[in-house]
Amino acid sequence: MAEKIGKNMILINAPDFQSMAKAFKMIPITNDCPYVECMYSAKDNVMAVITKTMKQSYHMVAKLDDNGDPIRTKNKRPNGKEYKEERRLVDTFSEFYLMTPEEINGFVESFAVNAKTFDYKSFTTPKEEDPKDKIISVGKPELVKKA
Repeated sequence: MAEKIGKNMILINAPDFQSMAKAFKMIPITNDCPYVECMYSAKDNVMAVITKTMKQSYHMVAKLDDNGDPIRTKNKRPNGKEYKEERRLVDTFSEFYLMTPEEINGFVESFAVNAKTFDYKSFTTPKEEDPKDKIISVGKPELVKKA
């Protein structure tokens, strides 16, 4: 049976995955969706797409004792952690990032069933800066007119 590609996710409101700013994410609504989730970062204007494809990669994980607790170190390590770590091969979901508004909008329109009714473009459309909002403006200063 052929998989249906597209229109198998729904847009929902969610906090930015890197801050608590308002953003959105996409979650699957069918089992044949090739993605686990898609998260938009309003802070970075990037969409992270997590696929169902698994890959193996090395990660540093806490070294555990017989009780399953992290083994503490005597001194704080250079990376700031106070427990021992070991490098382990871990199964992780493959991910990729969409960087431009055109890519993000195209992806959302291809996969979200509610793309026409959900206002995701208010996040992905670059906002024009008001020069009055800047503390320091680059350019020639205006001359003061004498009355």
